[in-house]
Amino acid sequence: MKYYETSHIKNIVLVGGSKSGKTTLAECMMYEGGVINRMGTVEDGNTVSDYHELEIERKNSVTSSVLHTEWRGTKINIIDTPGLDDFVGEVISALRVSDTALLTLNAQNGVEVGTEIAWRYLQKYNKPSIFVVNQVDHSKADFDRTADMAKQQFGDGVIVVQYPYNAGEGFDSIIDVLKMVMYKFPAEGGKPEKLPIPADEKEKAAELHNALVEAAAEHDEELMELYFEKGELDEDEMRKGIRIGMLNRDLFPLFCLTAKRNMGSGRLMGFIGNVAPSAGDMGPETSTEGKEIKPTDKETTLFVFKAANEKHTGSMSFFKVCSGEVQTGMEFININTGARGKLNQLYAVDGKNRHPVDRLAAGDIGATVKFKDTHVNNTLRSVDDGVALDPIVFPEAKIRTAISAVKQNDEEKMAAAINKIASSDPTLKFEYAKELKQNIIHGQGEIHFATVKWQLEHLYGVEVTFSDPRISYRETIQKPAQAGYRHKKQSGGAGQFAEVYLKIAPYSEGMEHPSELKVRETQLVELEWGGILAFHNCIVGGVIDARFMPAILKGIMEVMEEGPLTGSYSRDIAVYVYDGKMHPVDSNEISFKIAGASAFKEAFLNAQPKLLEPVFQVEVLMPEEYMGDVMTDLQNRRAIVEGFNAEGTYQKISARVPLAELNRYSSTLRALTQGRAIYSRRFIEYVQVPHDVQERLVQALQAEPA
Repeated sequence: MKYYETSHIKNIVLVGGSKSGKTTLAECMMYEGGVINRMGTVEDGNTVSDYHELEIERKNSVTSSVLHTEWRGTKINIIDTPGLDDFVGEVISALRVSDTALLTLNAQNGVEVGTEIAWRYLQKYNKPSIFVVNQVDHSKADFDRTADMAKQQFGDGVIVVQYPYNAGEGFDSIIDVLKMVMYKFPAEGGKPEKLPIPADEKEKAAELHNALVEAAAEHDEELMELYFEKGELDEDEMRKGIRIGMLNRDLFPLFCLTAKRNMGSGRLMGFIGNVAPSAGDMGPETSTEGKEIKPTDKETTLFVFKAANEKHTGSMSFFKVCSGEVQTGMEFININTGARGKLNQLYAVDGKNRHPVDRLAAGDIGATVKFKDTHVNNTLRSVDDGVALDPIVFPEAKIRTAISAVKQNDEEKMAAAINKIASSDPTLKFEYAKELKQNIIHGQGEIHFATVKWQLEHLYGVEVTFSDPRISYRETIQKPAQAGYRHKKQSGGAGQFAEVYLKIAPYSEGMEHPSELKVRETQLVELEWGGILAFHNCIVGGVIDARFMPAILKGIMEVMEEGPLTGSYSRDIAVYVYDGKMHPVDSNEISFKIAGASAFKEAFLNAQPKLLEPVFQVEVLMPEEYMGDVMTDLQNRRAIVEGFNAEGTYQKISARVPLAELNRYSSTLRALTQGRAIYSRRFIEYVQVPHDVQERLVQALQAEPA
């Protein structure tokens, strides 16, 4: 494969709603650039991008695909991303290494939920963007309505560069107001004929042309002066102004095409080649310590943005060359893991197809296989200087579910398979929750989980079921209490004897000790599940030997690991061991552990125990018309609404919601808002469960079989 200099490399990402034609557009661009000799279709399951069995079955993208095409000496790397928000991790990682985004719109439906969601990510990651209105040949296509919706939703920076002359079933012509020409396509698509703009369209085209000229001139003083002087800008001057506007994210060119019939993709690719920022125009990368990494740096830096486990090749690492040049056989150190290795295989990739290459320039995107201990977000450097690039920040999980293998013997196989899937999907987390005694997966939505289930059953041969996850409650106390316990056992031979008296109280930092007790020694235990156990030795007169105190502490800890109220972890308790008895022969560590545990449990139940529940900060972003329904639903979930904010044309509700009330919230929210809302959540604290809820929970939990 040909070697491309940095200035001739353009990295684009295709984003937009499901069914807006991203995969078909990628296929069309590859065909138009001569990389493939025939176009596949999503319906036939033979596109270069959607090659996984699951994608072919579902007929939409589940993972991002790395592709490329060429246009007049420029290499255009394309990353085709899924349209569903359940697979947002694929979109975010692609945005991280792309220089320009193509936001596809369906000409029938205009701005859809997926368009809005994609736009939010483009704003967050500050990417130059081009709008592409696709499927203008559909009988229900309405380009003007779609363009107006885009301007209304995303601002006046959306500026028309092209519009269809005859949208609908007879579509075959596009009017370009940058070049001021009409392109008429043959019935089979492909290279168009250039014609003058029809007389009945000249006024509209001139009006749009002037708007484009003014938008281009606005972003450069020199161009503005030229515009005032001449009253016009030539094509090269307009390109310069548009490019500056795109880099500043003040201007968003809008094109039209029908990818399925290959009408309009060549002009779009020409615009990308001539105007869109190159890989060297986007400014330097930054390291975690603030160091700038420039494409022109001598040292080679690779950033791994995607990983995959392919059936025939094993683990693949996809990277962007952020500085220097990478060549086959170069040695690298993984700055994040310390692993060293030689890059024996270097590829340019088109979906499942790999093309061996000898070298790639800064800005290019490539892949390698089986590079030791390498994962998403890793930095590979040709020098061992500790410079790691800023990582991709993936969103927190939105939902969780318990998962188990249908056949108990498959549990280990299931865990290994999920871990393998998660190694290439950073938005999927898997854990065995010891406290809940469940395997838990955390992800972005129910469709996300459905794809995990499909992979487990079809690729790994493990049949699984989902169930509601338990809630990780915490137990603590509200008032002091005391208790004693005598453990005595005689069964022939050596006996067991221990007697322990203790007092407990709610723990708080800097708390005062009971005045009647003298604390001789204190041990603060930071509990791994959160909170503190303050263990105080108040024994006087040697009634309990010091060597038995660790056994008493161990017994108390065992009770705290399965609290007396519901079996949940206990926390934030101060324990004062103040009296007891021992036997010169029969006392031992096991006896004092049993006595300490039993005394603590009795005191705990007499200390007005309370149950704490995890509370999450929830932020919901939605169009204003859905606020009432979303608010009502949150209030029914025991939410405490903390505020409202406007974010562009959207409203954001911030609320504190108990985790117990968030089960299946993503599905409910999707139904309430017709899929137009998104939400995020993060754990903030444990708070006391309302008394009536606590009573209900205790009864239910205690009724469960052991």
